[in-house]
Amino acid sequence: QVQLVESGGGLVQAGGSLRLSCAASGSIFSSNTMGWYHQAPGAQRELVATMTSGGRTGYADSVKGRFTISRDNAKNMVYLQMNSLKPEDTAVYYCNLRTGVNLNSPGPYWGQGTQVTVSS
Repeated sequence: QVQLVESGGGLVQAGGSLRLSCAASGSIFSSNTMGWYHQAPGAQRELVATMTSGGRTGYADSVKGRFTISRDNAKNMVYLQMNSLKPEDTAVYYCNLRTGVNLNSPGPYWGQGTQVTVSS
C-alpha cells in the first residue's frame, strides 16, 4: 500500500509563487516516477510535471520556465516550485506515483489533492 500526502497549496496573487510538497510512504519500488497533475473545475486531470527516481523530468508546455519539480529520494518526497503564477494555474493539484519510468502516464497512486488559487 502506498500513501501520498500533499501540502503547500493556497491563495496567491498573479505573479506570485507557491511550493507544493508530497510525502510518499508505504511499499515504494526504488525505480519509480513521481509527479504532479492538476484538475480545474469541469476539466480533465492533466500532467503538470514528472520526475523519475533517476532524475529525468517532464513538463507541460504551459509551465515550462515557470515551474520546477524536484525530489528527495531518501525521504520519498517530491516538490513543485511554482513561480510567476497565472490565474489559469488555478486548480486542484494532485501528487502521483507509479512504479518504473514513465514521464507521460500517471500511476495508480494519488494524493488527496491540494487547492491552488491564483487571483488576478
